[in-house]
Amino acid sequence: MSARAIVRCLIVTAISMIAVVSDNVLAQDMNWGTQPDSIAPIKVQLFAQFWARYNHNNPGTLALGAPQDQSFDIGVRRARVQAFANINSRATLFLHYGFNNFNYAYQNAGNRRIQAYFHDFFGEYRLFDANELKIGAGLSFVNGLSRFSQPAIIALPTMDGALFAQATSEQNDVTGRKLSISARGQIGPIDYRVAVSDPMSVSTNGQTVRPISPQANFALNQRTLEHQAYVIYQFFDHEPHQVPNMAGTYYGTRKVFNVAAGAIYQPSAMWRSRGADTVYEDMLLLAVESMYDAPVDRWGTTLSAYVGLFHHDYGTNYLRYNGAMNTGTSMLTSDDSTALRPLTQYGPSWGNAFPMYGTGNVVYSHVGVFFPKVLGDFGLMPYVSANLAWYERLDRSLTDVYGIGCSLLLDGIRSRLTLELQNRPTYGIDVSRDPLGELVQGERRSQVALQYQVVW
Repeated sequence: MSARAIVRCLIVTAISMIAVVSDNVLAQDMNWGTQPDSIAPIKVQLFAQFWARYNHNNPGTLALGAPQDQSFDIGVRRARVQAFANINSRATLFLHYGFNNFNYAYQNAGNRRIQAYFHDFFGEYRLFDANELKIGAGLSFVNGLSRFSQPAIIALPTMDGALFAQATSEQNDVTGRKLSISARGQIGPIDYRVAVSDPMSVSTNGQTVRPISPQANFALNQRTLEHQAYVIYQFFDHEPHQVPNMAGTYYGTRKVFNVAAGAIYQPSAMWRSRGADTVYEDMLLLAVESMYDAPVDRWGTTLSAYVGLFHHDYGTNYLRYNGAMNTGTSMLTSDDSTALRPLTQYGPSWGNAFPMYGTGNVVYSHVGVFFPKVLGDFGLMPYVSANLAWYERLDRSLTDVYGIGCSLLLDGIRSRLTLELQNRPTYGIDVSRDPLGELVQGERRSQVALQYQVVW
């Protein structure tokens, strides 16, 4: 039986079970903080995020082989089915299935038909009466580093996540999920999670494998375990603990203030060439962060603020481009000596991509204010965000990406409309003055995206 057939059977079984239990058994929001933790035997959730977007493409972008300086596209950023089952009072099973980034350019081995896949398949056992210790195993989102390394993507103040914090995404994992044995729990004000993960081979991520070079990349022939840890100190309300995913805002339903620290470490994860030799380097990712998300007046107006400081060491001069649901398909390299040569050796640098991952330091912050029922029964949440990075491969110059947007909550997170403007840098190699090339920053580019999120 195929994976798709298995999921269909699971969904049909889940819906059949829901039909014979009372209405209060089904908690549609999967406890992303808008309701108390539940002991319902089974919960099913479907959600999707649809995008309509205008993008000023990076210089030299080709779309299906044709130059395209500007583009408009319509796509499905995410579409997911999730099921959470309480097997008994202590054992749980979480299943998460779906796909990402379905636009005009989507294809899998030349096939445009959607290739959905398991994001999570994760079981846990709670050892004590409360949440002091849960032992888990499977393909899971129990990660170290940061809350945005394991985000509840439908409960964010911004339109999309801080993707750089999913630091190994699609390199040695499945969209940030890893094959792990984990332990997590809450003891007093402390919320913790640790995991030992078995990384996947970078050769199986469906992308062209980079050849070994003087710049570090994920090694093809090393297999070592990855160690992860993340600890939060919670000053006020405890955050939900049913599933590992972590919200970015609770829209005034909780009073949250915390500080946290996390780490991911894998020995000999990276390799590079040094002359005729091959050098292996460890991967060490560290972060400290703080989040405040709480009502500030009696009407429920909520301030949501976050700041995180990240130190990422992927090895010497590691750099990787990424662009969410990329608007281009390839890059034109001009013979014009006055034109900047694109950095195509670091991933898909066309379309809306920018240097998202690299060895260096990153500061990420966002601030939003939620106004409940400001337009009749609708809520409004304007926000700003900034991603400031200093990457070794880019001579530690500032790589700054800014976002400004506003969400209209038609029915909380179940029906949400978000408009966001993002502004990003571009880079290239200037050979007009130096035949060997000089790294320079090019024109800044922007995109405007409208997202509709619907959750059942």
